[in-house]
Amino acid sequence: MIRSLAVFSAALLAAATPAAAYTNTDAALLPSSVGYQPKDALEKGLWLEMNEQERLMRGSKFLITEPGINAYLRSVLCRAVGKDKCGSVRIYLLRTPQFNAAMAPNGMLIVWSGLLLRVRNEAELATVLAHEFAHFEKQHSLQSFRDIRAKTDAMTWLSFVPGGTLAQIGLIGSVFRFNREMEKQADMAALDYLGASGYDAMAAAQIWEQLRGESEAAAKPSKSGAVKEEDNDFFSSHPNTKERMEYLQAAAAKKPSNGESGAERFHAVISPWWPSLIEDQVKLSEFAATEYLLGSLARDGWTAGLLYARGELYRARGKKGDFESAESYYREAIDKDEALSESWRGLGLALLRQGKAEEGRKALRKYLAHTPGAGDRAMIGMMAQEPSK
Repeated sequence: MIRSLAVFSAALLAAATPAAAYTNTDAALLPSSVGYQPKDALEKGLWLEMNEQERLMRGSKFLITEPGINAYLRSVLCRAVGKDKCGSVRIYLLRTPQFNAAMAPNGMLIVWSGLLLRVRNEAELATVLAHEFAHFEKQHSLQSFRDIRAKTDAMTWLSFVPGGTLAQIGLIGSVFRFNREMEKQADMAALDYLGASGYDAMAAAQIWEQLRGESEAAAKPSKSGAVKEEDNDFFSSHPNTKERMEYLQAAAAKKPSNGESGAERFHAVISPWWPSLIEDQVKLSEFAATEYLLGSLARDGWTAGLLYARGELYRARGKKGDFESAESYYREAIDKDEALSESWRGLGLALLRQGKAEEGRKALRKYLAHTPGAGDRAMIGMMAQEPSK
């Protein structure tokens, strides 16, 4: 549904050209300022529409409301852009496995849980949040909307978008598509935020390169084996990878070299969510992209969590030899961290699929012993029982 809406919105925007006539440069008038109010009828109408979409967002069944992780996201944003600015932002974390984040002109920031799986540290997370904030602060969506409105009755086709949370994600992520110059401005602003807040500025280049690799792994290659950047919807409005890496790396090299990654803090927060993030990703059934993603995250070594994830991936595919491979990955994960109880469950299920019933039931019982409050306890408990004689 999201993808089809994105295509629909993109088609509506195909005739639009970059907006240049309206640029708000007065810092006192920026939307991140305390007490900012829309300035004219068009902006007021846009805010009213976004306020309604935000009302629907608050009731979404996909919304992750757990206080700890939401507080963490806000702390990263506030450190990156400054506490004096982040107060204008409301963050909504949605359980959606793909990479995405989008910010509406009224201060609503939507983060998909797939983003948390794809960043390797806090600095990379800060990069994405600061990038979206820069679009908001520079009023790029308003500039684009003014340009669209000058050419067509934008409010009329906005009414075509069906209601509901999934629809509004497409609305924000696709209707307000930014041109490449705007994307570059947001890139550079995010880089400045990283440098000023003490984060490793090189994270800005690393996250986009990693996403490009995953996109290419997921795409069907042409006869030459190459994947065209314009074939990928996410990157169609972004500077190409080579150009992006060059200007980000060159600019990052001029920033302080002692910036921190915040990797330990990030992993401490994400660790309890890791099994559910992996579960959602594996359900996408995108084996090549997920395999690339895990390998990219393991650049500094295969952790217990990554090995568990790889076991889940192979077990879910279930081709010849996959259950044996999954068993191996689960065992490696257990060797590194026996307390990651989901590895015992995966091992038990992989062993059962190979016909190693007694060993499989034993592994499942260890999972249950490690996880007394497991949501799947009843089902796994039945599978772990010795057969009646």
